[in-house]
Amino acid sequence: MGQALKIPVQNEPLVLSYMDRAGKIAINQVADGFGMSKGQLAETAGLARETLYRLERSRTIKTQGRLREMLEIISRVTEWAGGKEQAMAWYRAQPLPAFGGRTAEALVKEGKAAAVRDYLDHMALGGFA
Repeated sequence: MGQALKIPVQNEPLVLSYMDRAGKIAINQVADGFGMSKGQLAETAGLARETLYRLERSRTIKTQGRLREMLEIISRVTEWAGGKEQAMAWYRAQPLPAFGGRTAEALVKEGKAAAVRDYLDHMALGGFA
């Protein structure tokens, strides 16, 4: 029964490394960790710029969910990309043939993070783009 509650190792380490004691993603840490301003981070996650500058808005379910999706996807590609900075570059710029050349960033902004995760699962199992 304890196994069912275990967090999948491949998705969570990056997310967990940016969580504060209240279990929320710490915006300043994420921005600093990727060498971005809060405004750049908001743009990357598909959020309004002011969202990450206002504590109450940065802690909403929508904001936290979008940041979690972004970090989960980056976490999945970190190992084969060569590090988290390279994984962020992939997330922002690498066209995905299976999605008409759109990037993971564009898909997450459209609310299609689950499709990106499914695509990465397919690729991890030896599938083709």
